[in-house]
Amino acid sequence: MHNLIFLLTLLNLLATPVIRNEDPIPVYKVGDDMTWATKNYNDKSWTETRDNTSDKIFWSRTHLDLRPMENNLMPAGLQIESFGAFEVYWGGILIGKNGQLPKNGKPEIPGTECSYYRIPEHLISPGLHTIAMRTSQSLHPEIERSIRFSINNYTVLLTGPLITMAYMNLMAGAFLIAAVYYLFLYLNSKQRQKDILIFATICFLFFTLLIMEYLKFHVVIPYSKFFIRLEIIGWLTFANALLVPWYFIIQFNFKHGKWLMALLLLTLLVLYWFNYGHYDLTARLYSLAMLIAAFIVVLKGILQKEKGGFIALAALLASALVNRFVVYDFGLFISFMIIVLSMLYLHSIRTSVIEAEHQHAVLLSSRLQLELLKKNIQPHFLRNTLTSMMDWVEESPKEGARFIQALASEFDIMNEISEQTLIPVHKELELCRQHLTVMGFRKEINYIWEQKGIDSTQLIPPAIIHTLLENGITHSEPNSGNTIQFVVHYSLLKDVHQYTFETVAKNRQIMTNRTGGNGFKYIKARLTESYSHNWTFESGSSENGWISVIQILRS
Repeated sequence: MHNLIFLLTLLNLLATPVIRNEDPIPVYKVGDDMTWATKNYNDKSWTETRDNTSDKIFWSRTHLDLRPMENNLMPAGLQIESFGAFEVYWGGILIGKNGQLPKNGKPEIPGTECSYYRIPEHLISPGLHTIAMRTSQSLHPEIERSIRFSINNYTVLLTGPLITMAYMNLMAGAFLIAAVYYLFLYLNSKQRQKDILIFATICFLFFTLLIMEYLKFHVVIPYSKFFIRLEIIGWLTFANALLVPWYFIIQFNFKHGKWLMALLLLTLLVLYWFNYGHYDLTARLYSLAMLIAAFIVVLKGILQKEKGGFIALAALLASALVNRFVVYDFGLFISFMIIVLSMLYLHSIRTSVIEAEHQHAVLLSSRLQLELLKKNIQPHFLRNTLTSMMDWVEESPKEGARFIQALASEFDIMNEISEQTLIPVHKELELCRQHLTVMGFRKEINYIWEQKGIDSTQLIPPAIIHTLLENGITHSEPNSGNTIQFVVHYSLLKDVHQYTFETVAKNRQIMTNRTGGNGFKYIKARLTESYSHNWTFESGSSENGWISVIQILRS
């Protein structure tokens, strides 16, 4: 599709124009005299500048030097791009009107900026011809917009824009579907990724940009409203010029993204301020600023060996070439299309990475389930526990029964939570209390359990507090009175859920400077499984013993 548009544009540029003097210069005169329409009228005294005509009628005369016309160009048509309401005379013969000139006290009815007229075949011949236009421009008399003419086959003039519009509508439809799909993908994702929302927004803005650019073929726009559409197109281009580099900043982990975005925003505002009213130029400058910012980000990504960096670089280079050599009306959209396709490719790379991480997470989850079960069925734990249990049953059957019941309850809870990723915090704390009862019988130490500010509605990964409890039992010696106290405290801070676990006891000297073994690895793995990188874990000695702090960032 895009190759076809490019080919049509190229052929149009290479085709021999019908008008020999390709940039004929109109001359103007304020007033209203029908003799000014005649072919042989002497307009030597007319001026090339029109000035402000207020609500007056004025005439323009333009001399076209035509080449011999091929049969395939007949019937011939004339395309005029001009502001105002006007009548068109070819060689003194009226061939059409655009809008309605003021008459008998009735105000002007504005015409469109671009209009088409069929030229009678008997008026077409090689050589000089005069186009006279009787015009009023009372709605925007201060705007001196030049008049442009084009001659081609009348049917081609009428259908050419429709064919172009059809291709652009197909492109617009594809981007609308992409925008809706990625918006739904963002809204229904548990971890809402900013780059997906940005990509959906870019697709929607690009869809809107295409619709606004070719709206003139859908809706009759009077010349008085002509600049509103251009202003909207400018702001849509402005927004895309910001969002495209932002997307690349996220994709390539650009460290100075905020500074670059601030500089880019300032640059775009300056371009808008100093080029206001030069709509095509402003849009080109917006695109240039966007490309420069995107080049900086992508080149940095290549240096960081980010995936897809060279693909993005190739897309930016291709976009720059298209902007440079293809006519603006097509070049802008083709270049944006190339960039968006590269962004889509980058997103597919990110999706494959996420899928691989998911598979890894599934395997990790299975391994953690086995680790959780191994924590309580390891041979030395069972042997020592059963030995202690026999002693208690022989010495005090009633206490032995309590021992057996506590061990059974601990195994029941462990079996219940082993396959879960997140469990209610009250279930975790119940597991800890049962484990303390078992270890109290085994070691004959007075373990004291205390919990503060617990929110029973919260969910946490299984056995992470239980692991901290095991570490406290293993690496601590009782205080006077043969007691070890464990205190777990929950607090909800501004941006985090915080769990503080404190062991009040004497640290064993040999382990005072420990940095954590398999227990800490288990805790970190469980936190990563459930919260990705949105957590922190710190553990170290304190005045009273040992303290560990888990912080989970609020989503």
